[in-house]
Amino acid sequence: MLILSLFVIIRAIDRTAPNEVLIMPGQTPESTAMCFLSIIVPAYNEEKRLPNSLPKIIDFVRQQDYSIEVIVVDDGSTDRTVDVVREFQQEAEFITLRQVEHGGKGHAVRAGMMQAHGRYLFLCDSDLSMPIEEVTKFLPPVLDGYDLAIASREIEGARRYNEPAYRHLMGRIFNLIVRLLAVHGIQDTQAGFKCFQREAARQLFPLQTIDGWGFDVEILFIARRQGMQIVEVPINWYYEDRSQVRPIQDTYNMLREVLKVRLNAWQGRYQSAGQDLDQRVNQSANQQSPPIGES
Repeated sequence: MLILSLFVIIRAIDRTAPNEVLIMPGQTPESTAMCFLSIIVPAYNEEKRLPNSLPKIIDFVRQQDYSIEVIVVDDGSTDRTVDVVREFQQEAEFITLRQVEHGGKGHAVRAGMMQAHGRYLFLCDSDLSMPIEEVTKFLPPVLDGYDLAIASREIEGARRYNEPAYRHLMGRIFNLIVRLLAVHGIQDTQAGFKCFQREAARQLFPLQTIDGWGFDVEILFIARRQGMQIVEVPINWYYEDRSQVRPIQDTYNMLREVLKVRLNAWQGRYQSAGQDLDQRVNQSANQQSPPIGES
């Protein structure tokens, strides 16, 4: 009887749909729900920008004929960011607020990615410098068959609006360094809009070690090492002069983090691709700081 029961369980697992949600650490079957798209919005002290961006995201979600969840990850904000999100939750039941201790943008993104239930997991900057409607460029039927699709402001078909020349120049210098040291052939690693196939995200983010701005480079570096297919998607991008990016200081920090990626690779930190999936997911969950709250 025991052998027969095990056989039935194994057969049921084999028949599981490819896009069926796998239960993440700390979740129960009742708390998980399959959806087509997860939009993850990392936020740190965004009380001024979220009242402008969240209504646009809500309108976009309501116009689609597929299921979408929106996860706002508050990275330990000290302003009214949490209150703003909770106000919008009253009118949009598909918005989830995840609160974590302050750890940096990469820290917040990883928390959102590991919680998301979607078949496609879309990273979305809170300033919406890329109009939210362009998310469709990353999804079927427009685009499919990739592991990771990243927004590009540099390839043919992309357009930049209102960006100061010095900011563009700094970005190109940084990208040149990234291409030389870490990720070859990608023209724009830092645009804050990226879409992951679910299984790709589950393989990549448990291996992430960088919590700051340079996490993008690390994720792309790991993806390349694992032979994943990366696609650049041309977007329309609008410069936001209220951005929290500090050009000189953040560029310096990102350069340090690019060097850290190379050091991690030399030390074999990214050699765990063959580990069991559940083991990697559990390791990632244990490395994160405990969530402050979720609603």
